[in-house]
Amino acid sequence: MTDTAPETAADRRIRATVTRRFVRDPFVIGVGLLVAAIAWTLAGGDLDFFPFLLMLLGGFGIAFSFVNATMEMRPARVGVIVHVVVAAALAATVLVMIEFDGAELLADLPEPARAIALVLQIAAGPATGWILLGLLSRVTDLFRRRDTEKRPAPVAPVWQQEDTADGSGVDFPAVPLRMRTLTMAIVVIVVVVGLAGTALLIALDGAGMLFGPRIAVIVVGAGLALPVYLVLLAVTRRRTLVCAVAFGDDELRIRAGASTYRILFRDLQALVWRTRSDYARIEVQGTTAEGAAVDLSLIAGLAKAPAGRISELPALPRRVFRRLELAGMAVHRTRRDEVVTFRRGV
Repeated sequence: MTDTAPETAADRRIRATVTRRFVRDPFVIGVGLLVAAIAWTLAGGDLDFFPFLLMLLGGFGIAFSFVNATMEMRPARVGVIVHVVVAAALAATVLVMIEFDGAELLADLPEPARAIALVLQIAAGPATGWILLGLLSRVTDLFRRRDTEKRPAPVAPVWQQEDTADGSGVDFPAVPLRMRTLTMAIVVIVVVVGLAGTALLIALDGAGMLFGPRIAVIVVGAGLALPVYLVLLAVTRRRTLVCAVAFGDDELRIRAGASTYRILFRDLQALVWRTRSDYARIEVQGTTAEGAAVDLSLIAGLAKAPAGRISELPALPRRVFRRLELAGMAVHRTRRDEVVTFRRGV
């Protein structure tokens, strides 16, 4: 039950699953898309929509994997250093290619090398944008922490004793949204931006040919991708609901807006509790006392918090760990207890 406890086989399986889903799989997919784009280009294909889209998605997949990998690095400062160094190197490379005309720098290379370089240059656009966006998130979080030292910090939700006196509950704003859906929405943004960018290049015609693909990709990333992403966040926050979670002696009670759920611990299959970051959330899988299946995800980190409150969740009480372990669930905790996962049958 302590952070210094040895890692169990169940812990290793859960950590491997998370790493595979958010680091390894996006990296493999991104590399595969870039290989397909390189093969298309070497085969003599023009820069049509399909290979252009492969390059954008491939660069995004690798960048998505990289940012997630830096978030998982320990100690945390190592991940920050790696993130900053790679972001600076990519940004500098893109600027050098623009300033000194990358086409001329690569003119003396053999045709296959030029084709590969073209694919990597275009893929570097969305990759650099996503990596810089992740770095911006880190910097924003740093300034937010410094601000809390200068003024009274907004308070996080706290546990309150339930009227039934058999446990404690917490009220918080949250967005009903699954992480898989959020990830797919981000991928769709990349696809839409790719379509919009292609249409823009076609519409501009001469201007697009004049500036070349590198500047075009940067315009697409900075001028289209970021605003669309900000619109996604705004739309997501408009779905904020007033939610509540309570842990009794033998049941979990959840309220999300007008919907309520009561799940006995013996009918609970999985519970994910993340306290901090934009992905602070509760995920629940199980069966209600009435026999209805529940697959619920409430993301508190993306919700619009009321004044004086912060979009986080409080740490789970110790009694919850004891109750769920007695109900036959295995627990996995990260080193900082930011993510706690309970699963049955692992």
